[in-house]
Amino acid sequence: MEPTKTTPPVLPKLPPRGEPTDHEREREAVTRIADSRDRITTELSKVIVGQQDVIEEMLIALLSGGHCLITGAPGLAKTLLVKSLADLFHLSFNRIQFTPDLMPADITGTEMIQETPGGREMVFQKGPVFANMILADEINRTPPKTQSALLEAMQEHQVTAAGTTFALEEPFFVLATQNPIEMEGTYPLPEAQLDRFMFNIVIDYLPEDDEVLVVARTTGGGGEKIQPLFGADELMACHEVVRKVPVADEVVRYAVRLAAASRPGTAGATGFVNDYVNWGAGLRAAQYLVLGGKTRALLEGRAHVTVDDVRALAAPVLRHRILPNYRAEAEGVGVPQVIDHLLESVSTEL
Repeated sequence: MEPTKTTPPVLPKLPPRGEPTDHEREREAVTRIADSRDRITTELSKVIVGQQDVIEEMLIALLSGGHCLITGAPGLAKTLLVKSLADLFHLSFNRIQFTPDLMPADITGTEMIQETPGGREMVFQKGPVFANMILADEINRTPPKTQSALLEAMQEHQVTAAGTTFALEEPFFVLATQNPIEMEGTYPLPEAQLDRFMFNIVIDYLPEDDEVLVVARTTGGGGEKIQPLFGADELMACHEVVRKVPVADEVVRYAVRLAAASRPGTAGATGFVNDYVNWGAGLRAAQYLVLGGKTRALLEGRAHVTVDDVRALAAPVLRHRILPNYRAEAEGVGVPQVIDHLLESVSTEL
């Protein structure tokens, strides 16, 4: 009787000697993200004085792949900060100055007649939205019709014009600045537009010592130039690593409950929310709380997300997603007070 022939097991192919595995690449990326905070802060300090919390929040948004809305009075270096970040990550950059007469085609592009070898043809001329990083400067100084030209670009990373869809170059970020709504000549952003921003970052006036340093630096000779630290491919690799960070179910549940507690008339809403809030945060709020928590954990050298990460990002994630009612305005209750109440009322023990 002939012996039974057995098929030898098929072993997985090992990577060539010297080529890192996917796990090694991810571990290297995690280490680099953790080490990047000090390097980025050092580079930005060449042109930006103070504003450490603002820089950290913008860094979290960029490493997460989210868009930012930056609110502050004129002259607080909002535009300079965005341009410096584009230089730091070596990204293509376009600035769009939003004005009352700006049209949607001025952002996305328009068709123009051009002479071609085959005769005159309609050719689409790409607008300034076709870049890695878009600075939508003073976005609330243009009517909502023009503001909405960014909706498809921010959500789907594409532009549809004349029946044709054009993909935007990755990575793609919109960093919009806006003046306080109380200022003359401003328009409120539609809720659908606001919800597409991961963070609403507030820039306030600097302390006196920092203002002295800014005045001395800007009235003297030319300052140092930002040195690029990352490329577009490296930034996109960071996005992949961030999304692979594990999150415990109780942390995700806390983020969901925190966002849900801001919605008046629901089971999780308190009397305070029912009395003073007209509209609360949607599902994107919980998504961004968790995604931002992952990035914050990596920046601090941790491979796990905690409830404290979620709580630390509650203000930038929720402040543009909560709409107080008329009673709140009359009694001086603002969005910061509502967020503080949510953090106090929603239990961290699930």
